[in-house]
Formats: sequence, C-alpha cells, structure tokens
Amino acid sequence: MDLPYITLISFGYFDADFLRNVAEAVKKEFLLNVNIKEGHLDLSEFYDPTRRQYNGVKLVHEIENVFSSDSSKTIGIFNVDIFIPILTYIFGQAFLNGRTGIASNYRLSNERYGIKMNGGLVLERFIKEVIHELGHTFGLIHCHLPSCVMRSSTYVEDIDQKSMHLCLNCRNEYNKMINHPEA
Repeated sequence: MDLPYITLISFGYFDADFLRNVAEAVKKEFLLNVNIKEGHLDLSEFYDPTRRQYNGVKLVHEIENVFSSDSSKTIGIFNVDIFIPILTYIFGQAFLNGRTGIASNYRLSNERYGIKMNGGLVLERFIKEVIHELGHTFGLIHCHLPSCVMRSSTYVEDIDQKSMHLCLNCRNEYNKMINHPEA
C-alpha cells in the first residue's frame, strides 16, 4: 500500500510562514509528505444569513467533491466562522476514516475573547485543530486522555490544555491503520 500524503488547501488569506509552520508540524506528527495549495471558492454559497456563519457540513462536502483525491488526505483551511446545525460553532470537522476535513482559525484568536493578541498561541491552536481533524480522516476517534490532540475541544481553553501530539494509544492505532512502522 502506498502511503497517503496530506494536502492543506488554504481558502482565504493565510501568511506563508503560518502555513509552512502548520505543514511542518503536520508532517512531523504523521510522518507523511504535506503539500500546501491555494483554493478558491465562492464562500457566499455556504453562508447562512440567519446565523451569520458558514455551514461546515456543506463546506466539507464541497472540499470532498471538488478538491480531494483518492491518494491524499485533504484539509481545507479557512478563516470564517463555521457551524454545523447541532452546534453553535465548530473549529473543524472531518469524515471519519475518510479523505477530507476542514479547520478554521476564526475563533482561535485571543482578541475574539477580549484578551491580548498572541500570534504564537493562534498558530499552536490551529496546528492542534488541523492534526485533530486529520486524525479523524485516519480513523481516530475522540480520545479520553486530556493531553491527547484527539481529545474533543468545545472551547479554546480545551485546545490549550491538550498537546499537539497523539497519545501512545492513538499513535499505535494510527500506525496500524496506515501500516506505518513504529516511529
């Protein structure tokens, strides 16, 4: 079996260094090649004016149908407020054991919560979210260990409490799923 590769597709403006840092962290965590691409979507098609947010269900399906390939895991990255119908907002979502996910940094900045700006913290939070969503595409479910990146995050404080890494159990599951030699 050929190892998959990971593609990060940015929709909207992201600083090149920011994207490179995310890609490097993802590459280190999954031990797979990571490509960065720029994508273009008319986001107005996904905007829900009653919620003043973007529909994450529709967005992830669009990424799946238009931007994914069979040999890669693809994460669409956004800077818009996304939701799914049963939640007020989400940081990201992915198809479990699929090939596609999305992540947004819209709600990850301190300024949104009335706290002093911290670009490094936004980057760290976003890396965790991208790795988390990619974990789902590899078949990993939410982990109960507080420090595991696969732990569910409802609030940014939840993201801050976990590490950027898979715990030993999730790492072993990941290695089994892709027939990766033990790292």
